[in-house]
Amino acid sequence: MEPCSCDTFVALPPATVGNRIIFGKNSDRLCDEVQEVVYFPAAVHDNLREHLQCTYIEIDQVPETYAVVLSRPSWLWGAEMGANERGVCIGNEAVWGREEVCDEEALLGMDLVRLGLERADTAEKALNVIVDLLEKYGQGGNCSEGRMVFSYHNSFLIADRKEAWILETAGKYWAAEKVQEGIRNISNQLSITTNIDREHPDMRNYAKRKGWWDGKKEFDFAAAYSYLDTAKMMISPGRYCEGYKLLNKHKGNITFETMMDILRDKPSGINMEGEFLTTASMVSILPQDSSLPCIHFFTGTPDPERSIFKPFIFVPNIPQLLDTSSPTFGHEDPVKKKPRFQFKPDRRHPLYQKHQQALEVIDKKEEKAKTLLDNMKKLEKDLFKEMESILQNKHLDVDKIVNLFPQCAKDEIRIYKSNISP
Repeated sequence: MEPCSCDTFVALPPATVGNRIIFGKNSDRLCDEVQEVVYFPAAVHDNLREHLQCTYIEIDQVPETYAVVLSRPSWLWGAEMGANERGVCIGNEAVWGREEVCDEEALLGMDLVRLGLERADTAEKALNVIVDLLEKYGQGGNCSEGRMVFSYHNSFLIADRKEAWILETAGKYWAAEKVQEGIRNISNQLSITTNIDREHPDMRNYAKRKGWWDGKKEFDFAAAYSYLDTAKMMISPGRYCEGYKLLNKHKGNITFETMMDILRDKPSGINMEGEFLTTASMVSILPQDSSLPCIHFFTGTPDPERSIFKPFIFVPNIPQLLDTSSPTFGHEDPVKKKPRFQFKPDRRHPLYQKHQQALEVIDKKEEKAKTLLDNMKKLEKDLFKEMESILQNKHLDVDKIVNLFPQCAKDEIRIYKSNISP
């Protein structure tokens, strides 16, 4: 079983139906980690002398930040995945290779996900934000809430309405690949080989100095910076290859529901079980027609096969997402106090708590289990029809949409309550 094994996918026309880009990610984390879905409005920051506190370090703030919706481990500042009001989506993956991982506290890859979303209105600009911050502050620090130090480098899949970018890092060095059509996925390994569209200016020289590249044969980023045999990468057993096969199987007919089916697939290992499991999932529809809204679906709960994908659309005056927001502990939070992680507080949000109780009903295969699962599927199916109608009819009832995600979470909780014994 591969630890911290996330999978991120993108499908672009002509692989998709209806001139849409479809983004999807499973966040696979330690099984007891709670993931919350939170919203932060756009903001103007007048006093730029005030620094921005990320998970571990402070960095310079920027004059303006975009509204973002994030799915994140509830103990940290950044995010595993999310979207902004301009239709940019980002998901990250843990990767390891020849370059040593830094345990010193710097920016987490998850901090870089949020910073990219808050500061960029296109996928390529988000890439610029991330690599500039990587150069200035570095990446490092414990990526799990606990005394066990668990650190890694990061890869990112960044998408907008027009294109996607794969960004893969090794310390401060990086390579990026532009994706303009078809399908692409990333998992917990470097996957950029010889098709490099942008790179760190010293990336090749560094590999040469370290003896990872002879300077003669065609430069292969994954081969140089990791221990992969890239010639066998697409036929090796593992989630990267399995994920590609699932995308390729549906190429030309991929919809947002196809992407959800892929994230729910257990035989491939994409929907993970065990000590590390799929703790939250996200799927986004990014229409190439800018007159249509982007729609972002989040579970906010573990195991997408037994969770509901709930839609979120950016409109003005969205309230806080209370039912998917974890409790906060201020300065007493063990993440903020040094030495860190001396204890683990209960971070379960209201939806997570009820979902846990519902899973117990399902696992015991009580009579209520079938009714519960049927009600969950019906709610989700009704939501899908409603979202498809919005995209087809080009009509958005803003007064209703402002409470779309919070109302969906309440409806989901209601289903759980009605099927859980008092």
